[in-house]
Amino acid sequence: MKGYVHVYTGNGKGKTTASMGLMVRALGHGLKVYMGQFMKGQRYGELDTLEKLGVLVERFGTKNCIISPEHVTDLDLVKAREGYKKVEEILLSKKYDLVVLDEICVSTYFNLITVDEILHLMKIKPKETELVLTGRYAPKEVIESADLVTEMKEIKHYYNCGVMARDGIER
Repeated sequence: MKGYVHVYTGNGKGKTTASMGLMVRALGHGLKVYMGQFMKGQRYGELDTLEKLGVLVERFGTKNCIISPEHVTDLDLVKAREGYKKVEEILLSKKYDLVVLDEICVSTYFNLITVDEILHLMKIKPKETELVLTGRYAPKEVIESADLVTEMKEIKHYYNCGVMARDGIER
């Protein structure tokens, strides 16, 4: 079976959630799934569930909330570099049917990963591996090279009214 490259991008909620739905579907068909999360070091409730289902989940970020490129620390850069090398190894290993690289697209905006590095990962992807790239600000070159691109567009969000992330819903 041929694997394709998906990009889930945009400013709306649901990019990571969509990738997790795809992971659950893949697991239901006996596929091996890997998830690498860039820029995320916190534990989220869904990670425990995914790991119980057999997904290898690795995080390549700190608990630092990066809101602009000026807020990137040396540790953020180190974690991103380690993550890039790890996911390159994961793809080359051909052990996984579905590889999800969460927040890798927005990592380019914060100068943690380059566009060329993402394009390289897309190029070395085994032909039978499905690759999902998530995150805001997906670079134009990545969008053009992908097979499927979905943009999540925010129409309305209760966060704008002061509602913070809630356990079991947003985290």
